[in-house]
Amino acid sequence: MTWIELADGVFARRYAELDQTLGLVVGGDRCLVVDTGTDEQHGADWAAAIREITPLPWTVVITHAHWDHFLGTTAFGAAPVWAHPGCLAAMESGAAEQTKTWAEKYRESGRDDLADRLLRAPVVLPDHSVPGSTDLDLGDRTVTLLHPGRGHTDHDVVVHVPDAGVVFAGDTVEQGAPPSIGADSFPLEWPGTLDVLLNLGPRTVVPGHGEPVDAGFVRGQRAELATVASLCDGVRSGSITVEEAVAHSPYSEAATRPALELGA
Repeated sequence: MTWIELADGVFARRYAELDQTLGLVVGGDRCLVVDTGTDEQHGADWAAAIREITPLPWTVVITHAHWDHFLGTTAFGAAPVWAHPGCLAAMESGAAEQTKTWAEKYRESGRDDLADRLLRAPVVLPDHSVPGSTDLDLGDRTVTLLHPGRGHTDHDVVVHVPDAGVVFAGDTVEQGAPPSIGADSFPLEWPGTLDVLLNLGPRTVVPGHGEPVDAGFVRGQRAELATVASLCDGVRSGSITVEEAVAHSPYSEAATRPALELGA
């Protein structure tokens, strides 16, 4: 577990499990917590770490409805919880299945403790909505919660801290591994979503997993995703085969095939 100070009052905290990165923005009157972790214990550890930085009241934003980003929310008590409306819907419909699936994965790898923690974690639903763009006044600092478009999911929210030149990107950006393209992803639209993020002019972009990066890294990942989108179009039109698309992808076969299935 490592703190990274990105700018005055803007922090990322790195965790070895899932190579996860959580965020904190401190204003004059309150602080903003970007995602809450994988389970109740992780959330409590995260909350305690924040209290080493600031005693200010906290507000929470959930970047998207994947379990590792929201199952620690109970540690933040009655704090307001912001998310896209689609995030709320996805949590209501999919949280139980996600926890069951990942608990089974943890048990298969001999990590029963993490499986048990995951299954015990209560689901705290968002109570504030970010349908498009919302400014939050933290006191002497305003941050923007923004839905940049469909990509990793249809309800991703990023956090722009304009005075610091920082964007917390959730899993729309990933460092250390290819972007995670799942059944709820939109690979054809993802490059355009990253264009919206890049148009914010960030100096630092914090991925949901991996080390903070610069805009050049995001432009590179955007180009890779554009290549994948083009390959999806090729498979859909019949101009190339799936095998040819896999061979020309910037990512591994395991990372590419889900995109080809969704794009086709």
